[in-house]
Amino acid sequence: MKILINPGHAPGIDSGAVNYDYNLQECNVALEIGRRVADYLNEAGGYEVWMHQSDNIEGEGYYDYEDSIVGQANSGGFDLFVSIHCNASADGEAYGTETLVYSLGGVSAKVAGHIQKNIINTIGTYDRGVRVRKDLAVLRDTDMPAVLVETAFIDNLYDVQCLLHCTDDFAKAIALGITDYVAEVSHE
Repeated sequence: MKILINPGHAPGIDSGAVNYDYNLQECNVALEIGRRVADYLNEAGGYEVWMHQSDNIEGEGYYDYEDSIVGQANSGGFDLFVSIHCNASADGEAYGTETLVYSLGGVSAKVAGHIQKNIINTIGTYDRGVRVRKDLAVLRDTDMPAVLVETAFIDNLYDVQCLLHCTDDFAKAIALGITDYVAEVSHE
């Protein structure tokens, strides 16, 4: 199985959400978790894992489709696309983990369910569930099953502690969610 891990945002270009109290940027958290997910999947064997961090400067539009993360994913022959992010809210009161998909009832939703369950069971963040987001290009326009993991709220007092101290746990849970899905499919 060929998997593209996409840590959201890009250091030095697009920080994503920021917690100024802890000098913590979403791009750095996502990159660290993404690297570890790739390492765990490589250790598990049987996966061809690629990682590419992409900025969101152009939003959901395409500046140059071929160079965009969606263009790279679609031309790369990937079987699964996993984007990793931190969430943020306007008031810092929201908390928890959610995994986003374009629609429910398909392969993406199954993968998302396994990832979501493993994060909740491993870290104990509040379960915001698997949610539909039709407006995100990485979910809408990818040709392969795609999920976007919102690990935790970077601007929430509790969740930021999880992001600071449970990076490896997030990575293990995401990788385990992927391997659990693959094991389920192989037994069908």
